Amino acid sequence: MQSGARAGTSAQRRKFEGPALFSFGFRPFFLGAAAFAGIAVPVWLAVFSGAIPSGSSQLDPLAWHAHEMIFGYLAAVVAGFLLTAIPNWTGRLPIMGLRLAGLFTLWLAGRIAMALALGGALSPLAAKLADGFFLVVLAAALAREIVVGRNWRNLPVVGLVSLMAAANLIMHFAENIGLDRMFAERLALGAAAMLIALIGGRVTPSFTRNWLAARGEKRLPEPFQNMDRAALAVTAAGILLWIVLPDQWVTGIVLLLASLANAVRLSRWRMLATLNEPLVTILHVGYGWLCFALGLLGASILFADWVPLAAALHALTAGAIGTMTLAMMTRASLGHTGWPLASTLAIDAIYMSVNAGAVLRVAAPWSGDAYLPVLVAGGVLWAAAFAGFAAAFARALTAHAVRP
Repeated sequence: MQSGARAGTSAQRRKFEGPALFSFGFRPFFLGAAAFAGIAVPVWLAVFSGAIPSGSSQLDPLAWHAHEMIFGYLAAVVAGFLLTAIPNWTGRLPIMGLRLAGLFTLWLAGRIAMALALGGALSPLAAKLADGFFLVVLAAALAREIVVGRNWRNLPVVGLVSLMAAANLIMHFAENIGLDRMFAERLALGAAAMLIALIGGRVTPSFTRNWLAARGEKRLPEPFQNMDRAALAVTAAGILLWIVLPDQWVTGIVLLLASLANAVRLSRWRMLATLNEPLVTILHVGYGWLCFALGLLGASILFADWVPLAAALHALTAGAIGTMTLAMMTRASLGHTGWPLASTLAIDAIYMSVNAGAVLRVAAPWSGDAYLPVLVAGGVLWAAAFAGFAAAFARALTAHAVRP
């Protein structure tokens, strides 16, 4: 979603006369994802801490939490991003109006059904069936746009969304087909990590280069080279091994190599030169979380007695996924609604909150007797970042008018 594409998307927007919320994919899905994260995490914390009893639930609360953050929150952000990016990649009109409203309704129906199952008001089977359609339909819609637009370069992105759709169905029916639910979680999180490595590794140096060049800087981020290809290859290898062989020492070593390779990649993008503009810096921070998460995952295999798996998983989810998705949501929402691409106090607070929450959530397994207070504090801060996004951007995402 390059800023230079705004003129074309503005023209497409003027042709749409329906509700502004359904004029572009980022609008309903970014707003829905942020509001959902701001609600779902506090609900989970209340259940986990015992403030809300879960005895009547027909769904395992831990399974609900893991599922909804991956296939509820993350799936919505991926949908919003790709439904907005693909028109720029293909030159085609975006999916909008009733088609977009239908996609969003499928996603929302899944969230309602899963919440009802958690509360014991709906059978888990009915909830799983209601939730299973969204990612399948999304992958088909994205594939159609890329194939018709002959944008073969970005077809692998559809493959990763298809993997998420398959992982969702496997997670729902793992017991029925003799698979481990954690396999489905690893499959989905692996796809998400590769999306960050691929797309985050594309937009972070690109936006940094544009911002530095506009200020007359001569030293710009290094272009995509063999080093980047090698980092992506070792990342893909490490993630694939983690999905199928999560306990083997070779997996731990390859993940540590992937962490190092991505850290070297990140060091070539001139992060320190962007500190005056948080909208750019946060992309580097999000990619840094990916480097850290890959390292912790590897360490959790090789040094399991010292590095808890929960810390590594939350470095990837709360840290890398949370920070990078929020970074892209704020930037895209500003750029595509006509607001200046510059941070504000509210945006700065959102960024600080999501990172502070992620740090505490990663630290919680090492906090001993303070585990529950640290976990709750981290979850509250993380959720507050997304609730803050929903509050700060609700007007921009639901109004036709754009700021001059």
